[in-house]
Amino acid sequence: MKKTKNKKIAHYLYIPADLLIGFIVNLLSFLSYFSFNTFSTYWIDFTVFSLIVSFVLVVVLFFAGTYKILTRNFGISDALKTMIIVFVVELVSFCGIFLIPNYKELFTVRFIFPYFLSAIVLVLLIPAFRAWHRIFALFNYYFKQKTQKTRIRTLIVGAGGAAKIVIDDSVSNKKSRNNIVVLADDDPNKIGGTFSGIPVVGPISNLANFIDTYKIEEVIIAISDLEEQKLRTILDYLEPCDVRVRRMPLLSEMDSPNAKHIIDVDLNDLLCRDPIKLDNKEINTMLQSKIVLVTGAGGSIGSELVRQIIKTNPSLLILFDIYENGVYDIQQELNRYIKNNSSIKTQLVTLIGSTYNEKRIRQIFKQFKPNYVYHAAAYKHVPLMEDSPMEAIRTNVIGTYNVAKLCEEFKVKKMVLVSTDKAVRPTNVMGATKRFAETIIQFFANKSNSTVYAAVRFGNVLGSNGSVVPLFRKQIEEGGPVTITHKDIIRYFMTIPEAVSLILQCGLFAKGGEIFILDMGKPVKIYNLALKMIRQAGFIPYRDIDIVETGLRPGEKLYEELLLDKKTQAKTKNNRIFIEQKDIIYPIEQEIVDISKAFDMEKNDDVKKLLATIITSYKIDLR
Repeated sequence: MKKTKNKKIAHYLYIPADLLIGFIVNLLSFLSYFSFNTFSTYWIDFTVFSLIVSFVLVVVLFFAGTYKILTRNFGISDALKTMIIVFVVELVSFCGIFLIPNYKELFTVRFIFPYFLSAIVLVLLIPAFRAWHRIFALFNYYFKQKTQKTRIRTLIVGAGGAAKIVIDDSVSNKKSRNNIVVLADDDPNKIGGTFSGIPVVGPISNLANFIDTYKIEEVIIAISDLEEQKLRTILDYLEPCDVRVRRMPLLSEMDSPNAKHIIDVDLNDLLCRDPIKLDNKEINTMLQSKIVLVTGAGGSIGSELVRQIIKTNPSLLILFDIYENGVYDIQQELNRYIKNNSSIKTQLVTLIGSTYNEKRIRQIFKQFKPNYVYHAAAYKHVPLMEDSPMEAIRTNVIGTYNVAKLCEEFKVKKMVLVSTDKAVRPTNVMGATKRFAETIIQFFANKSNSTVYAAVRFGNVLGSNGSVVPLFRKQIEEGGPVTITHKDIIRYFMTIPEAVSLILQCGLFAKGGEIFILDMGKPVKIYNLALKMIRQAGFIPYRDIDIVETGLRPGEKLYEELLLDKKTQAKTKNNRIFIEQKDIIYPIEQEIVDISKAFDMEKNDDVKKLLATIITSYKIDLR
């Protein structure tokens, strides 16, 4: 508080400075015009006049608010305002001299030049005195450019207002180490010119050449109204370049008063397509005032499911999970949300247990009688399930069977299973057990007259627990190396909100037994994802952080399959969601009995062989 008060007082120290400057400059104008004898005769009059003019100047500047201007941010508009005031005061005072009867004989038209010269000096000197911080910073910036070898040679993409912000920040911010050497733009009127003294080149499609020519180490994308597609195009241009990439925030990201001027490329920029936006209005109608059960509510998908479901205002939302820490965190978050939103009347119930404990699940269905069930509880880590296949069967198969059976028994309206692309022609235990779970859903869909069953199949989720994104981040934080299993491995990706919106909308579309598939666009190469994340963290691949291939793990594919065939698969009302052709489903009760034998087997290979006899599309990986 005291420091702020001192800064405010410091602003008014310019008053005596302006008085002194105005007095000296005006007095010198008299001295330069008159002979020494004349000046010595009238020096008191000239001194008084100069003081009066200086006093009037300070008074006008004061009431114009110029002494409240923060000098560290003294800009062009502030300088123009000050210059106009000074010039007008000097002009009026000059005219006033000729109105004083005693002085008419002393002054001639020749006095215009020295007085005009003094006015110009004041017009330039007073604003310059206020801008000394910025002038000093500018000289210091260019001095550092010449002397400091540690400054980062930087290219700015865009030569507009956003670029000016970046340049000003690099000049005034002492912590900035950016040496901006060139700007790139597509505007032919700007290419070949200079921007704040910095050359402008183009077009942007030649970024790789400019980076090589100017020996660029960092690229800042400074286009504030940049479209998502254009941003991804620029990132593609930068793909082969060993540079750090940052950008100005988009206009939609500048709502927060604490938004940074320059930010790292975020998680959504790693998607190689436009984010999918699904209309959830009808979902609100479906779930409002209903009882909803979410299994696996503490996981990445489950926690986002309950976040979106609670906004529909169900009468009761049941969070069920075996892992207490995760479900506790989301419980506390939802409690805060309910407290801060008076329109939400949802009762929240959080319960601990496992879906393979049939008695525990039955207690919950009997007590709460849910209307809708979203089954997200599952083991999903491919390598871990290869080493513990019987646990994958216990949760992913038996757990799903228990939930599905109770949904029919207690006449639940709809049950939606969260599945995976790894269920298609599975080569690992996790994928095979999820394919078994899909079969269970379709079996109950065929036999039930009260419950609608459906499954939702999608690829990897950016930022979810166990995905490559948090793994890569941790490895980068530790200084590397970033490990990938194979340079050619590709995966389909979506964000967690996209995945959950899909699950909820497919639940709306479900009529019975469908496996819904999302058009996820082009797959992402994991190697390219690693490159982008290393640059996003401010490092250069292979120079600062290595990328190491470790080899494909047991059960891991180079290419995940969604089997999206728009020609043969049924369309839905949403043009990004399709329905897999239904298989012929046979009774599975005996298969459930048979697969339960896995719990008594000691060897993992025996468990996998048993699973393969039931899920015939499962090809055991013998590595």
